[in-house]
Formats: sequence, structure tokens, C-alpha cells
Amino acid sequence: VQLQASGGGLVQAGGSLGLSCAASGRTFSNYGMGWFRQAPGKERDFVAAISRGGGTTFYGDSVKGRFTVSRDNDKNMVYLQMTILRPEDTAVYYCAARRTFSVRSADLIEGAKYSYWGQGTLVTVSS
Repeated sequence: VQLQASGGGLVQAGGSLGLSCAASGRTFSNYGMGWFRQAPGKERDFVAAISRGGGTTFYGDSVKGRFTVSRDNDKNMVYLQMTILRPEDTAVYYCAARRTFSVRSADLIEGAKYSYWGQGTLVTVSS
């Protein structure tokens, strides 16, 4: 699976931004999808994940209620809508894919279990 993330940019605190991730190469609907982020000098963090059919989602504690993950299997796309952005949301955001039919959080929130990664898109939130 090849993944291409886009939509990053500069936004003021309190604003909104939408990220997209285009997938190609495999049957997209067989893959759970995740969003992760890495701020400078920090470890990679889990942001959000969505099951292969889109019926189950998970969020990191710091983004719950502000971010929404969704997918369109017909278009091979996964999205991350981010609202009420904070300076601490500044990071490079990565989309990732793993072939799984699982809807368990343990199978979808752990980055090490993902096999495919996009190149990342930078989100900068100014205060």
C-alpha cells in the first residue's frame, strides 16, 4: 500500500484543518487506518484510527472531542478533521495502514503494528 498524506499547513490556535491520505496499491477496505504525529524532539504519538469498514474509531486522549477520523473506501481515502487546534498539536502527521479485520483498540492504536506509512504532512499551530 502506498500512502500520500496532504493538507498540512499553518493555522492559528482555535482554528481548523483537514488532512487527507490517499491510498493505492491494495484493496483499501482490507486495511485499518491510523493517524499518528511526531513533534520535534518527541516520540511518535497515536492520534486516531479507524477500522476497515469505518464503523469503529479510536482517538488519543489529547484529541478526543476535537478531531474526527473518517474514510471513504470507494475513493481509497482516509481523513482527519481537526478543530479547536492548539499549539501543542504542532507536529508532522502521518497516516498508516495495516491489513486487519480487527476492531480492537489494541490492534489499531499501536504504531508498531502498522506496516505502511505515508510521508507525513506538517501541521503548525500558532498561538
